[in-house]
Parts: sequence; C-alpha cells; structure tokens
Amino acid sequence: MTFYLMMIPFALDIWGCVPELSKNCLDMTNASSTYLGIVGGAIIGAIVSWWIYNRQKSTSSKQDHILGRIKDLEETHTNILKKLEDFDDKHESSFDAIQEINKKIDTLLKKSEED
Repeated sequence: MTFYLMMIPFALDIWGCVPELSKNCLDMTNASSTYLGIVGGAIIGAIVSWWIYNRQKSTSSKQDHILGRIKDLEETHTNILKKLEDFDDKHESSFDAIQEINKKIDTLLKKSEED
C-alpha cells in the first residue's frame, strides 16, 4: 500500500504540474487545468450516467411489472368472457325450453276453452 502512495506523486508529475495535487508546483498551468477539467468531467459524467442508468432500470422494472399485471388481467378477462358465453348458451336453451312450455300451456288453455 505504501508503494502505491509513493507512486501517486510520481504519476502526477508525469501528467504535468498540478498544483492542487502536488507540492512542487506553484501555479496552475494550462495542462493541470485541462487534466483537472477532464477528471472533474469524468466524475460528473459517471455520476450522471449512473443516475440515468438507475432511473431507466427502475422504469423498466415498473413497466415489466405493469405489463405482467395487464397480461394476468387479460387472461382473467378472457376466462370471464368464456364463462359468460357458456352461461348465455345455457340461459338461451333454458329460455327456449320455457317458451316451448308456454306455447304448450297456451295450446292446452285454448283447447280447454273450446271444450
């Protein structure tokens, strides 16, 4: 670890005089301001990219959850429609049978009135 700490000033000296990071520099040069701007921009860019990634990931997971619920509701809706159709078919046959009985009763009443 101490080796790495000793290498930091050497690595910074390679990049030029950076007075903010090195004790040997007295003034901020164009190179140091450029490097500082690049590092600052990279840090800000990384933070903004991470924030956008997390927002998109959150939005995507919410959309997937909503689409799953819509699919479940659609399946439930289809099942209900099938049950209603079956009920309607049974109701139709029952209604036809009641009408047939009603016709027979009317016919019997007419015959009894004629007698």
